[in-house]
Parts: sequence; structure tokens; C-alpha cells
Amino acid sequence: MYDIVIRGGTVVDGTGTPARVADVAIDGDRIAAVGVGLGLGTTEIDADGLLVTPGWVDIHTHYDAQATWDPYLTPSGFHGVTTVVMGNCGVGFAPVAEERRDWLIGLMEGVEDIPGAAMSDGIEWEWESFEQYLDALDRRPFVCDVGTQVPHGALRTYVMGERGADNQPATPEDIEAMAALVESGLRAGALGFSTSRTPIHKSIDGELVPGTSASDDEILGIGRAIAAAGHGVFEYSPDHVKVGDEFGWMRELAAITGRPVSFNLNQPDTDPDYWKTSLRLLEEAAADGLPIYSQVAGRAIGILFAFDLTLHPFLFKPSWGELALLEPAERRAKALTDEYRQRFIDEDPIELGGDFARFVTTSWDKMFPFRGDESYEPRPEDSVAGIAEATGRRPEDIAYEVLASDAGDGPGSGMLYFPLFNYSYGDLELTRELQLHPQTRMGLSDGGAHCGAVCDGGMPTFMLSYWTRDREQGQGTLPLEFVVRRQTRETAELYGLLDRGLLAPGMRADVNVIDYEALGVEAPRIVHDLPSGARRLLQKAHGYRHTICAGEVTVTDDEFTGALPGRLLRGPTAEARSASEVR
Repeated sequence: MYDIVIRGGTVVDGTGTPARVADVAIDGDRIAAVGVGLGLGTTEIDADGLLVTPGWVDIHTHYDAQATWDPYLTPSGFHGVTTVVMGNCGVGFAPVAEERRDWLIGLMEGVEDIPGAAMSDGIEWEWESFEQYLDALDRRPFVCDVGTQVPHGALRTYVMGERGADNQPATPEDIEAMAALVESGLRAGALGFSTSRTPIHKSIDGELVPGTSASDDEILGIGRAIAAAGHGVFEYSPDHVKVGDEFGWMRELAAITGRPVSFNLNQPDTDPDYWKTSLRLLEEAAADGLPIYSQVAGRAIGILFAFDLTLHPFLFKPSWGELALLEPAERRAKALTDEYRQRFIDEDPIELGGDFARFVTTSWDKMFPFRGDESYEPRPEDSVAGIAEATGRRPEDIAYEVLASDAGDGPGSGMLYFPLFNYSYGDLELTRELQLHPQTRMGLSDGGAHCGAVCDGGMPTFMLSYWTRDREQGQGTLPLEFVVRRQTRETAELYGLLDRGLLAPGMRADVNVIDYEALGVEAPRIVHDLPSGARRLLQKAHGYRHTICAGEVTVTDDEFTGALPGRLLRGPTAEARSASEVR
């Protein structure tokens, strides 16, 4: 008698091998058996006609603050995710001196667009050291397992004070102190170390993330700490068109640690073919036996525009400045009047705040009315510029009508989609090529982050619904078994989480039971459910018949059951068997 038997489902087990009809039996928090005609379970789940997969392992999230107040880790909790890794891109909240708490909130707010008021109200600050932060997380239950990394921004500022915050050079003594804290954090349970080296990542006050210009000596000193601890991924966010300038220290770092070095790979419009250089360098490193990988997204990194969100095309019009500080309901009501409509359309913008602001608020050919799943691969003629040309109208008129539609109340209504990265060619064929490359890994969902502009935490669901079933453009879909492996076993292996990401005896009982034909992402909604009533975009899923974490059913028919079996992950799971042993 098993605790749970998932009976007669189409099993895609995470190995990449063909789907098969089988039962999956669970005892406690482990998979007990996978086969045909297994014995009875205390709980029987009829999976006839349903898809059975491992739970998704999402390695690029930013729940560092949210994990202290939200046990459901939404949106990831809605999307079949049973393991998240946070602490990415060099931002986080430990270690921290008391006088630097608000500064770290401002850093996270600027880099990841998480409302500062929500973090100020929601974080209880039970820690100073990174080890104490882990202990605080360890006292909390979650809907899924949580792993984290030592963030360079917090670390550098803790060790160096204002010098670290200002990106001044680290002395040998600074490097030694930082390395000691990284090694200690890894030994206490961190899964890796993260940093940022992109000029895009700035605090709310416009300061670059500490570590952006760190010397090779500083990076390699931290690498030696990773080597001493014996585990840990080095994750970083690069300047997307300068990866080649930094590949030398990446190679040296990978050689020193023997552990994965992972960088985010995105295509900016400023140099749309640079990704080819990144792939060539990855291939050369792989040929030399160096574990360097890039994280790639499952769709364009896209911004959503709305009157109630962070960005929209009229943001820098003088008339919007008059409304900006009003309460949202009053601001929207005024924005929808004929007076303000005409002023938005006719006025010249004030100083735009730089090339990036000008680009995102005036590139009409990059703005698309958002209409749901199909909007993630729009055609050029569907852009605001394309509609304006076809109808003989001004693009400002088209953009305003979209933003004003339904007053922004319905899901997805009143929104424009702006594919910022990975859409220079006008489709997702580049994404397809990057996903197929052996030196890339699925990532960059940014769950928990970019609350007022980006809504990609549902990417694991989109990977199945769009990439394996619905896509008709270009070369079409990707194999289901391949996509499942991409976001289960491959992501788990990158971080040394070898006890999950496979449906096989002895593995963690992290399982999704999916109505594949019904699976999809809902349109994003603007909600005010963060501490202090702060705003965020939230995208739910449909089609998850059940999600099981550690042998407990956490989701049934797309709703939480209330079970919270997830816990803090303390380091990799080296005791688990390798993929080859369980196949």
C-alpha cells in the first residue's frame, strides 16, 4: 500500500526519453515506483488522459523579500514550480548591517522593480549575517522548496561599507573578508553566489549594483571560496554585448572552482547578432571541459505598459506629470477624459531621462496590443505602428485607445506588450535556437520581480502550452519530452539538486499532473496584494490538475490546497543518484 498512486497517466519523466503510460507511486516524500499495474495507494489520483511530469525547478527568481511573508511564492506557486532558486543578479538582503537595511530595499526596488513600501512593511529583519537569513527562512514553510545564493551587492556593502556601495576597488583585505563570508554562507546552505555587471541594474537612486565593476582579483577571490566550500554556482547578469570582454575571467573562474558559471544571455536591439559570439565562446569553453552555461528565457523579455503600471508611452508628457502623484483610481479617471487624451497625443515629451527611456516610450513598432498567449510572438503588422499605417492614423491614437480599453479592469485589457530583449528579428526563432543549444539552461522567469512592468513568472507553464503545443510560426514547436527535461532535470543538475527533476524510484516526490490540452497562462492582472497594498502584475495558470511537493498535494484544479511542505534547501543534494543510474 503506497501513500499516493498516480494511476495511468502519460509519464514524461524528465530524462528526455519518450512519453509512456505508467503509474507513479509515492511513499512519504519520495517516489517509490514507476511502472504499470502498481499496487493501491491510500490516495488514488486518476491520471488517465493526463500528463505526469516532475515538478518544475525554476533557477532564476527574486523571492528574497517575498519569501519572508508569502508562503505560496506566487506567481511560481500557481505554475507547477516545486523548487525555486532566488538571490540572483547580485541583489538580496544578507548579510546586512542595521543601518543598511533601507539601502538594500532601495537597491532591490531599483534593480527588480519590487515596491519599496511592500518590502519595508513585509520584511521583519530577523538577521544580520547570511547564516541568520538562512535560519529565518528555515523557520518558514512554503508551497515549494526554496534555495538561495549569496548576493554580491549585500556582501560588498556589508564588508566595505560606503566604499563597497560606491563600487570603489576592493583591497586584498576586503577580498579576503568577502571570500570568508561566501565560503561560510555556502557551507551553511547557499546554493551559489551571484553578481551583476550590467549598467542596466541600478538602485532606486541610480547607483550601480555593488560589484558591477569588481576587479578580476575580487571575482577570483570569491571563486576560491566556492572551490573551498566544494559547491556553488557563480551566477551573474552581464552587459549583454560585452560577454566576450569578460569571458577570460569566466574561464579562469570555472577552472578554479570546477563548478558551473552561469550568465544571462539576452539579445538587445543595439547589437542583435552578438548572441552568436556568446554561443561561440560557450562552445569553446565546453570543448575545453569548462562548465560555463548561459541562462535563456522561453520568450522575449517583455515589458507590459498600462496607465497603472511603471511604464507607458505617455509617461514623459507634461500632462502625465500632473497626474502621476494622484491615487490610481483618480489618475485613471482623469487619463480617460477627452482633455487628457488630446494632451497626451499632442504634447511634446519633456526630458526623457536617457536613451533607454526614449527607446521604450517612442518605439511604436515595438508596442503591441496585449491579447493573451498569442501576444508573446506578435507579427510586425500587429504593432501600434503597423495598425497606424494600415488605418491612416497616428500611432499615439492607437496606443491611447489600447491603454484606455476597459479602463484597465479586465485581465490583459488596457495593456501594451513591448518585447525588450530577444525579439530583434520579429519572432521567437532565436529563442528556439537558444533553447536547443547544449550550453544553455532554461531560466530568467524572474518570479517575484519587476512587479510593475514584467510578468514572466508563468514561463514554465508557457513553455509547455506554447512551445510544445500551440506555436505555428517559424519552425514550430519543440518536443514535449525535451521541454520537460529543460525545466526539471537540467535545471536541477545545474545547482546540484540531484534528488529531483526525475520521476524515478528514490527521487523527491515533486510531481505535476496536468490537463495538457487545457494548460495555459491567464492574462496578467494588476493586483494590490503586497504588504502596504502595493501593486504588482500577477499571472495565474489553468490546467494543473494537481501539483505535489515532497509527497503532499499543494494544488488541485489550479487552487492551493493549503499544504505547505516546502522548506529551505541547504546546499546541493550530493547523496542522490546520478541521472544515468536512474534511467
